[in-house]
Amino acid sequence: MSSVSDPTGSFPVPSPPLLVADDVSKSFGITQALNGASLKVFAGEVLALTGPSGSGKSTLLHCLSGILAPDSGRVTFEGHDLTALSDRERSALRRGAFGFVFQFGQLVPELTCLENVALPLRLAGRRRKQAERLAAELLADLEVTEVAGKRPGQVSGGQGQQVAVARALINTPRMIFADEPTGSLDSRNGEQVMRLLVAAAKQRGSAVVLVTHEAFIAACADREVAFADGAAVAPAVAR
Repeated sequence: MSSVSDPTGSFPVPSPPLLVADDVSKSFGITQALNGASLKVFAGEVLALTGPSGSGKSTLLHCLSGILAPDSGRVTFEGHDLTALSDRERSALRRGAFGFVFQFGQLVPELTCLENVALPLRLAGRRRKQAERLAAELLADLEVTEVAGKRPGQVSGGQGQQVAVARALINTPRMIFADEPTGSLDSRNGEQVMRLLVAAAKQRGSAVVLVTHEAFIAACADREVAFADGAAVAPAVAR
């Protein structure tokens, strides 16, 4: 848990959570994916959501990020109720304050890797030259400059995920949501991508919520919350 200084300087004061899920439920037809899930995420931390397939962790991630609206309960970001926002407001929040990394990258195949990284900046109104300059700098920071002019289909799976990480980071988001970001990679490439994501996010002060079923990936997080049957079944474990 992060903290801020006490005005008297005598002891640290816990800072308020950045993101909160409060008693969130979500069903798809007769299938209940979430059943009263609650969670707090603090600024700058990496939180891993673990559990078997079908436990609700990916559905919770999508509710936390505003991709899905819960049937009941509340999700708040910096004190603002996401469920009270319009579709346009949630889309603007996802473009500006949130970054995403998915299992298969979901890069735009017709664009080069450089253009994929620059895309969030272009959607936010940046000029092409400036957006691509910043994208090139980020690819250099992540040591994958060699893929800049290639399309996603011309690079390895590990390189593609590094590009996806760069795209998630380009706006310096407050939150990064990563749904099985290494699930399509072997263990060596998966660990490399995960360590890169964590290091780059912490350098930029972004919090990360990570969904994984891999123990070695969860070990990169500051805390782990285990899920089953749509709710947390174990208290958060600090690493």
